Amino acid sequence: MSTSVPIPWQDRPEGSNEVMWRYSENPVIGRYHIPSSNSIFNSAVVPFGDGFAGVFRCDNQAVQMNIFAGFSKDGINWDINHDPIVMKPGNTLMIESEYKYDPRVVWIEDRYWVTWCNGYHGPTIGIAYTYDFKEFFQCENAFLPFNRNGVLFPQKFDGRYAMLSRLSDNGHTFGDIYISYSPDMKYWGEHRCVMKVTPFPQSAWQCTKVGAGSVPFLTKEGWLMFYHGVITTCNGFRYSMGAAILDEKDPSKVLYRTRPYLLAPAAPYELTGDVQNVVFPCAALQDGEKVAVYYGAADTVVAMALVILMKFWSSQKKQPLIKRENEKYFACKYFHSIWWPVP
Repeated sequence: MSTSVPIPWQDRPEGSNEVMWRYSENPVIGRYHIPSSNSIFNSAVVPFGDGFAGVFRCDNQAVQMNIFAGFSKDGINWDINHDPIVMKPGNTLMIESEYKYDPRVVWIEDRYWVTWCNGYHGPTIGIAYTYDFKEFFQCENAFLPFNRNGVLFPQKFDGRYAMLSRLSDNGHTFGDIYISYSPDMKYWGEHRCVMKVTPFPQSAWQCTKVGAGSVPFLTKEGWLMFYHGVITTCNGFRYSMGAAILDEKDPSKVLYRTRPYLLAPAAPYELTGDVQNVVFPCAALQDGEKVAVYYGAADTVVAMALVILMKFWSSQKKQPLIKRENEKYFACKYFHSIWWPVP
């Protein structure tokens, strides 16, 4: 999300050739940031007023999962409410929720919309809106269980809201990215497959499941979305971060996706925590060429990574590649070392 407020930033470390680099003072938010918390992670941040607002996943010391609002002047130092968000009825009287986690936030037209994984006989996508991050109005769940990682686009397409999500099971064992449309944020349909996991030999870090991460933002190439990919290792799941470019007019079409990951668990706060080996993007702030990505680390803390779009594009180099689309293998003449083209 582009902003007139300066985003938190650090230049790439001297001598580094990384496309994306970590903020040196990570984690930005520690696990005990509020008195009741066991962990704070997988949280969303947007520009708000003369600073930033956020919706944060805070698991308490009974490991009850809920979402909390917070504010910051600089995107680094956060004042997070000590009590979870209390929902009021929006377009429904049914606001039942067994748990709430992994929120995203986006401004569309005249209000901020919040999506999260909502517990209603299994995980589905909860939706709410707010104008001030003080009052929140819950709407109908978007989908049946099991579904996670609901991410709205910041604009409508042909008068319809559009949401990416990751179909799943209750055991986290698979997941591809789909898109769905709604005329009113209540009834959702026209579900289309957007992006599937990759064949293990081609890009193993994203061969078990993929899911939308940050709210997409428009670039000269199309909609840029940071996403998570998962591999099943002998030591369990390993979550890493990649990026995809979606068509500006038809966001169900993937133009490019990363074959190598952009960021994978390597720092101590990503390797060790309540769930080891996790990098999980949930928000991106854009200021011209600069982008700051907030991500959950080891299901325990909030961290930040940084990228310059100009360097992002210029890192492309042509090499041969075999790719897969719709469960069939196709030979591509070229691929970019960062971008994986989808013809």
